[in-house]
Order: sequence, then C-alpha cells, then structure tokens
Amino acid sequence: MSTQATTNDKPLIIDIRNIAKTYVMGEEEVRAVKDISIQIYKNDYVAIMGPSGSGKSTLMNILGCLDTPSKGDYFFKQDNVSDMDDDELAEIRNREIGFVFQTFNLLPRYSTLKNVELPLVYSGMSKDKRLEQAERALVNVGLGDRMDHKPNELSGGQRQRVAIARALVTEPSIILADEPTGNLDTKTGDEIMKLFEELWMKGNTIILVTHEPDIARHAHRIIKVRDGMIESDLINPNPVSAFDKKTFDIAINDSTVVLEQE
Repeated sequence: MSTQATTNDKPLIIDIRNIAKTYVMGEEEVRAVKDISIQIYKNDYVAIMGPSGSGKSTLMNILGCLDTPSKGDYFFKQDNVSDMDDDELAEIRNREIGFVFQTFNLLPRYSTLKNVELPLVYSGMSKDKRLEQAERALVNVGLGDRMDHKPNELSGGQRQRVAIARALVTEPSIILADEPTGNLDTKTGDEIMKLFEELWMKGNTIILVTHEPDIARHAHRIIKVRDGMIESDLINPNPVSAFDKKTFDIAINDSTVVLEQE
C-alpha cells in the first residue's frame, strides 16, 4: 500500500485550502476544480498527474498565479493570493515562480543569453548584474558555451535547457514545469529529467505537471487529479533516478511501481 503524503518541518511554500474553480460558458457552468487542498514544502519534488479534462491544467494555472480560484484560499509563503489583482499576481509570478513549458517559449530573434536575461529586465537590477546572473544560470544548465546562439541554432534539448535557465535566473521559490519533456525524444527527455533531479538536489522545489507515468515516477510525491478533485496524494517510496539507467528501465516495465498501485 502506498504512503499517504504528510506534513513536515520544512518551510511551507504553497498552502491551498478547499479551492474550486468554475467557468461560465453561456448558460452552462463548468466546475474545473472542486474543493482541492494541497500543501507543498521547500525542496519538495512533486508530480501532478491526470488525464485530459481532469482539471490538472486549471490547477497548474492557479498554482502558477496565472488564474485565481472561484472559492477557497491560496497562500503562497503566507501571502493570500486568492484575491490579488493582476499586477500583484504578476509580481508573485516574476519573483517567486520559474515556469518551464513544453513548447520552450523562447524569442527566436534573441540570443540564448538575452532570452535568459529577460525575466530580470523589470527587476531594477543593473544590466551588468542581469547579464552576470543570466550567464551563471546558463552555466548551471550546461550551456556556458552557447550563450550567443539563437534558438534555431540549438537542439530541442538545448532549447529546453535555456528555458530552465530562464526559469532559474530570478532564483524563484518554485519551478513549475508543464509537460517539460513532451516535445523531446526519449534520450533528450532523460537528460532533462537528470537536470531537474540535479536542481532538486541543490535545494530547489520542483512541481511537474504531466500525464506521463514515466516522468511522474521521478518525483518523490505524486498527486493524481481526476474530475476536478484529488484522487490520491501519495509519497513515492521508490522514486526513479534519472542517473540510474538500469533502475529507470526496470521502473518503466514494472507494473508494481507506486503509480500503478491503488
């Protein structure tokens, strides 16, 4: 039997309490999220899973302060963001959340370095300091020799590394990754999962949103969403290390791993 996720003594970053999200479409109300409560702590490595239409994308948008709940409370590092206006939400996003998207979202005319520097432009930081911080982020993801390249001069895996460097450059409280390997081949996806594991080992808080069990198995906690509700929120007792290829292959083919247990 899988282990139920529990609280711990690490700093609480995300505290969602009984949130719901309802969209009005004509005369119909769509309840995308229904009475969800989640707590995420510093240095957690969490995967949020669910099929299409499960509500996981709506939940991700709320977690990322891209949307607000219709009811309930969302505390981000003790600040209640549920009733914040657009400008206040943008400040939280820019300061506290590093986004990694499936489609990379890089600006094609800008160099790798400029793409990574962009989140710092409105920070009040000097240009020299911005460039220094962007260079450091690129070195940390193994792209110190690709700073002058444009996105079309990079492979898919390298572009995703640039996107991860951009997410890291503001030194955010959490990294929120939406299907980060979805546009990559298996080998390149494995390399990106190694990078996420390295970031977690350095103390970063990682939230992966995915429908792929092979990706979710890397996380230390797995939250399953179905029909707008939390179906399960479980500790993964045997997270797969992207650095252990043998373990990774076994986990993919082993139907008894935690994700398959009910």
